[in-house]
Amino acid sequence: MATAPQIHLLSEQQYLADELQSEVKHEYIDGQVYAMAGAHANHNRLSATLVRKIGNHLEGKTCQPYASDMKVKIGSKYFYPDVMVDCSDNTDYFTESPKLIIEILSKSTRRTDKTIKLMAYTQIPTLEEYVLIDQDIVEIEILRKNQHWLPQSYYLGDKVTFMSIGLTLSVEDIYQRVQNTDMLEWLNQAH
Repeated sequence: MATAPQIHLLSEQQYLADELQSEVKHEYIDGQVYAMAGAHANHNRLSATLVRKIGNHLEGKTCQPYASDMKVKIGSKYFYPDVMVDCSDNTDYFTESPKLIIEILSKSTRRTDKTIKLMAYTQIPTLEEYVLIDQDIVEIEILRKNQHWLPQSYYLGDKVTFMSIGLTLSVEDIYQRVQNTDMLEWLNQAH
């Protein structure tokens, strides 16, 4: 008779201690640890652009952006959002009070970002907006707490307002360095 494989659960304390020593980032979901894969160039271009533009906008204000090295804690889960804005005076390796979370979607992360993370993030009392930005096509989806987390989509030619921080950007500005079919077609039409 076959037996079910044993799942080794890790305590939060052990996860946090191990993560400080690890060269690879891991997300933690209810005792299970998941290694994070490297990101595509378009993913990095999008997150760098967003951190720069949000950081410039928040210069001199209490809120600050974080790139993918800051964890967010929700209950017994720890995730590394691609971009996050937090307005607390946090001095730890994670926050529990982000105002804005942005995830860059890829084929390998799309399902998790739109299901597991969506369910977890919308439980954060301070979170006002959850933004999903696709790296493979030009599409931005924003879910806002004050709109009952219903998605609103934005495309080339649209302006996107991150209401939680009062910043408006054009979709083209967000995707300015991204090299995907949608952007290449858009640039060819512009010239």
